[in-house]
Amino acid sequence: MNNLIVICQSGGKFSTASDGSLSYVGGDAHAISVSRETKFDELRLEIADMWKYGTDSMTIKYFLPNNKRTLITISSDKDVQRFLDFHGNSGTVDVFVIKNESSTALAAVTPSTTEATPVPPRKRSTRKRVIQQEYPLNVTPVAQAPAPAFLASASASENAGRFNSLATVPTEIQSGGQMKRVKLWENCITGLHQQFNNVREVRDAFRKYSIAQGFTIKFKKNDSMRVSAKCSVDGCPWRIFASRLSTTHLFRIKRLNEIHTCGAGTSTDSHPRASKKVVEGIVKEKLRDSPNVKPKEIANQIQQEFGIELRYSQVRRWMEAATEEIQGSYKEAYNQLPWLCEKIVETNPGTAVSLNTREDLSFHRLFIAFHASLHGFQSGCRPLLFLDTMSLQSKYQSELLTAAAVDGNYGIFPVAFAIVDVVNDDNWHWFLVQLKTALPTFQPITFVADRQMGLRQSISVVFENSYHAYCLRYLSEELKRDLKGPCIHEIIGVIVGHLYDAAYAPTLDAFRKCIESIKSISPEAYDWILQSDPENWANSLFHGARYNHITSGIAESFYSWLTELAALPIIKIIETIRHKLMELIYTRKVESDQWLTRLTPSVEDKLQKEILKAQSLQVMFSPSNTFEVQDFLGAVNVVNIDAWDCSCREWQLNGFPCLHAVAVLQHIGRDVYDYCSKYYTTEAFRLTYSESIKPVPTVDKPVLGESSEVQVNPSPLRRVSGSPKKRRIRSRGVVKRPLHCSRCKGEGHNKVSCNVVS
Repeated sequence: MNNLIVICQSGGKFSTASDGSLSYVGGDAHAISVSRETKFDELRLEIADMWKYGTDSMTIKYFLPNNKRTLITISSDKDVQRFLDFHGNSGTVDVFVIKNESSTALAAVTPSTTEATPVPPRKRSTRKRVIQQEYPLNVTPVAQAPAPAFLASASASENAGRFNSLATVPTEIQSGGQMKRVKLWENCITGLHQQFNNVREVRDAFRKYSIAQGFTIKFKKNDSMRVSAKCSVDGCPWRIFASRLSTTHLFRIKRLNEIHTCGAGTSTDSHPRASKKVVEGIVKEKLRDSPNVKPKEIANQIQQEFGIELRYSQVRRWMEAATEEIQGSYKEAYNQLPWLCEKIVETNPGTAVSLNTREDLSFHRLFIAFHASLHGFQSGCRPLLFLDTMSLQSKYQSELLTAAAVDGNYGIFPVAFAIVDVVNDDNWHWFLVQLKTALPTFQPITFVADRQMGLRQSISVVFENSYHAYCLRYLSEELKRDLKGPCIHEIIGVIVGHLYDAAYAPTLDAFRKCIESIKSISPEAYDWILQSDPENWANSLFHGARYNHITSGIAESFYSWLTELAALPIIKIIETIRHKLMELIYTRKVESDQWLTRLTPSVEDKLQKEILKAQSLQVMFSPSNTFEVQDFLGAVNVVNIDAWDCSCREWQLNGFPCLHAVAVLQHIGRDVYDYCSKYYTTEAFRLTYSESIKPVPTVDKPVLGESSEVQVNPSPLRRVSGSPKKRRIRSRGVVKRPLHCSRCKGEGHNKVSCNVVS
């Protein structure tokens, strides 16, 4: 995008047309250039220098495209980027620089004016019917006159869902307390004909405006069709009325009397209080912007921005309520699972879905394997699956079981997942049965998984003629736990390093050398390794094909973002995973369309390195298909090109020719690419991502709470981490200190129970 020409205008004023649109008249104008690299501080400094304003004494605003009613404030780097996003295709755009009036300037009125319009003392009201009830929160006083109606921040209906419709006024230092006070919400009410999306926005705007202006309001009418409010001080004429437009959900302000006789907004000692609903709204807004924010962080932000002091328990309680309102009910979401399963199968034919509940209808387990994932695994992925598990962020017991493959470019390819109430052998066996049903293949599959999962028997029973490779990461953790001795912790890292070397060793001799090194360090570790079924984790002893992958955590790179999210209802968890899968498949499909090589880029790079190293090797000619290859050190390896075999075993382990095989193939004039596994070809990669996951419409989604029939109840609540608090129990041998009476000096009683008459 080229630089945007920005016309900065100041010194004029806005006028409001009959249709509510704003126009700017008069003032001075300057032109500047703004680019993607422009920061807010740079922009503000340059604009302030034009009119010699203080950087903290002005507000920068602009109109949204084709909208002359909505003024948006620029107050951060993100706001600058949004401004450019909206007007990037325009040649020029206007911004309006508004000078803020300070509280001291407002106080400098002439005596004659003061005498002409005396302000009566503010009366105390019983406020029995005040909807905005005072909540025991300490709020920083706001001393400011009502802002002019033309400084509108937004018509909520025309800015919904994209920007906060409140204009943020810059911070300033009050001379009285010398503390920063953010003046927000002055422009929630912009005048007659202002529109709102719904009745909730109307109520919220009324409450926020009253706090910003330093008064409390009383709702006279407050229903789904009309909302009217007045200043709660008896005798004050301030009034406002808004009602719904016919045949729509929109609300519009119909009547407004902006005159206060109670001193609202001008009294320097007024202490407006925020209602519980308003503060809950602040918490909700912050939670929507930062879902992973902590209660203490929100409390600190509200204290700094609004001067409101909150207890941790208050914020945590409101956060739980706000999260449920934003994300939906955690409990009711379980009852929507049957509908979601039906919709997934309907929109994605060929998808495998299985939902189980317990006898009490509580959630037990849910298996999902999308057709696009099943097709991709069978069409283009190696017969290699990684099984793993992780805990989900939820208030109910929820664990995620995953089965993932690796595509031809060494990228993670999720095949199936399940949400279960607990990780145990029964749920893993059920998961494998569902996976077998979804993958009716007779080809042997290698499973890489933790040996402690209880999967060994299940894999051999459910997937006959398949293989179970132990995950070395979990194996090394077991080794660390089981080793004992005062010096073990100092050398455990060395032992684990040799363990990994032994697992990767391609030949039996290399494996023996590695474990002999462990034996010289710790005979106990050596014995442990020999008893850990090395035929299930060592390359030199493993009978299946795992393509040199020795850990099962490959799926973590795809599912790790789940732990970074805030707690979500189970419906949202499934939908979020589906969206990620849709994005993954689409992105890689588009990416592969640009490839020009026969092999995927990662394998092409590896093969080219082998070709480069093969130039220094010497091939012994043979009339058969078996050749001897000698390196520059004199070591000899035997290559059989018909069996795709080399004595170094790298060709068999990796699936593409090693440097010895490359030397032979080039020597006899064969094409090296013909001897690479089909799973590494660009064609196979494109087949892997040839099917897409279809969206799931929510038009007929059941409304939470309306369904009286319970189909699925939540699983049990997740136990709070940490040990429960225990009461201190005195040891039996400890004798309590005997009571002494301060009156009679006797033992066994105190002054209260003393019978001695004074």
